[in-house]
Amino acid sequence: MDVDLAGTAALIADPSRAAMLGALLSGGRHSARELAVAAGVAPSTATGHLDRLEHGGLVVCERVGRRREVRLAGPDVGRALEALAAIAPDRRPTTLRAWHHGEALRAARSCYDHLAGQAGVALADGLVEAKVLTLGDGGFAITPDGTQRLRAFGLDLDAVLGARRATARACVDWSERRPHIGGALGAALLDELLRRGWLTRPEAKGRVLRVTPRWRDALGLAP
Repeated sequence: MDVDLAGTAALIADPSRAAMLGALLSGGRHSARELAVAAGVAPSTATGHLDRLEHGGLVVCERVGRRREVRLAGPDVGRALEALAAIAPDRRPTTLRAWHHGEALRAARSCYDHLAGQAGVALADGLVEAKVLTLGDGGFAITPDGTQRLRAFGLDLDAVLGARRATARACVDWSERRPHIGGALGAALLDELLRRGWLTRPEAKGRVLRVTPRWRDALGLAP
């Protein structure tokens, strides 16, 4: 392949940088200090790691006053990280807290800007069963009836269909080994579910999401 695959793989292979990228899969911005804590390294060490990640095109760093804020370079990076996680071996938790966090991630989490985990796969299954979406070799597709139902649910379908990215990509979920909904539609669905309070984010910058009792309605897309 005429790309530096080994160079990119080497960036991700370092445990500290991998931990930083994992934290950034929440889809939001993190300060350099927050990423240092996530990776368990000193702030000066984190600076060096972030410089390498930025040079490699995996993250974008911006100065906000004295803070250095960091985000993933885009959804393609998030999708690549999730795909790697799908083929990586499980890591045995060493503390009860780590086990609980792992279980929470498997239940419901953000995958960059869309819903993943058991909840993400359940949402995808529910929308296919309700004939809002179809699933084929090319990923998910919105049905004619699904277009009306998604608009009634409150989604801006014009923005979704006009986005400069895949409309409804089928992302293989690393914990469930089955597809959840990515792309512009996946991002719009997660935004709407959070806005309605059907999902909540316990930590503002964390990946873990919690399903509320309204989740049963979410699967039916009741307006």
